[in-house]
Amino acid sequence: MTEHSDNTSPPFLDYFRCSLDDDDAQAVLDVLRSGWITTGAKAQAFERAFADYVGARHAVAVNSGTAAMHLALAAARIGPGDEVITTPFTFCATAEVIEYQGALPVLADIERDTFNLDPACIEAAITPRTRALLPVHYAGHPCEMDAIMDLARRHDLRVIEDAAHAVGSAYRGRPIGAIGDVTAFSFYPTKNITTAEGGMATTDDDDLASCMRRLSLHGMSRDAWKRYAAAGSWYYEVTDLGYKYNMPDLLAALGLTQLAKLDRFNEVRARHAAAYHDGLRDLPQLILPRPRAHVRTNWHLYVIAIRPEMLTLDRAARSGDPDGHPPFGPEGPQGPEGQGGRRAAFIEALREAGIGASVHFIPLHLHPHYQRRYGWKPGDHPNAEWAYERVISLPLYPRMTDADVERVIAAVRAIVERHRR
Repeated sequence: MTEHSDNTSPPFLDYFRCSLDDDDAQAVLDVLRSGWITTGAKAQAFERAFADYVGARHAVAVNSGTAAMHLALAAARIGPGDEVITTPFTFCATAEVIEYQGALPVLADIERDTFNLDPACIEAAITPRTRALLPVHYAGHPCEMDAIMDLARRHDLRVIEDAAHAVGSAYRGRPIGAIGDVTAFSFYPTKNITTAEGGMATTDDDDLASCMRRLSLHGMSRDAWKRYAAAGSWYYEVTDLGYKYNMPDLLAALGLTQLAKLDRFNEVRARHAAAYHDGLRDLPQLILPRPRAHVRTNWHLYVIAIRPEMLTLDRAARSGDPDGHPPFGPEGPQGPEGQGGRRAAFIEALREAGIGASVHFIPLHLHPHYQRRYGWKPGDHPNAEWAYERVISLPLYPRMTDADVERVIAAVRAIVERHRR
């Protein structure tokens, strides 16, 4: 944790810090000392362990969650002229991988309680050119996969899940990772487990797994890395146009030790989330996350939504952008009285109280690239914009102490008390 310049103030509580220990360090050191640090036996062991954990037949370890999604689309033969339906309320990588394939991202609006894709909006967006659905399990809360899989079956569509947030989550007792055609996970440092950079694609489909594995390393023939081992051969063939997406053993070793601690990590997250709920639930100015009864969330994020009409925060704070650019273009935030500005002011008040916070996410259709390329504009997806104007991600990670959580609760309550309408 970083310190305030004022030595009398408590340490600044970072929005996130990784949970790494001596076991993780030793695993990486062992690989360094082995002399083999790129893709090899450790990566294969991580793939097997991860596949077992999520209940999938196959897992392909790669260097990012973005790579996992891209490989899934490429293996499913999604290409120019195809449409892929996804959510506006996600990180840009979800749409970028669709564009990488020359396909068209099509956005469908979200539910206001889970911030996940609304199946009714998905169905309304399906056209004869739709080839795949790409749901995102926002904050670790699973999408309504029964409805999504039903749509996919009726319209002959692939389902590729963006589970960057959802390692350890489950839907109706089924782990996320073995429901859709392919599920993509991320192990970026902010995720529930980390390999520094890394990702995994899981599937029950033998052909998709074989194709993703091949494409992940330049389209080279299977087990090409073994050509340097005693049992290997110097000969290889490039069978497809591939990518440099393989996960090195150095990162996979970290993945193995982190995976062994995942359930414990998620239990701590759940305990902290319960404390947040108990400490904030009596404040009508806030909307708290409420997981549905038939899902298990891994509590990747704890996202509150403010009710800006019930607060008197600084209305001049138009945006979280440090340069002061309004978030929805030159006309500034949508909604009565600049509601997005009140959320920005709330985050600034948290920062002044020594608490880090974040926003997940700025909807895709509000970004300049997509507005220029596709003509997307404010008003296209009202629920996503409603969420964006209100959401705040509070700190939530295993290295937080109970006292840290209580400090966040106290800061949030103090801000609400000062600015309640």
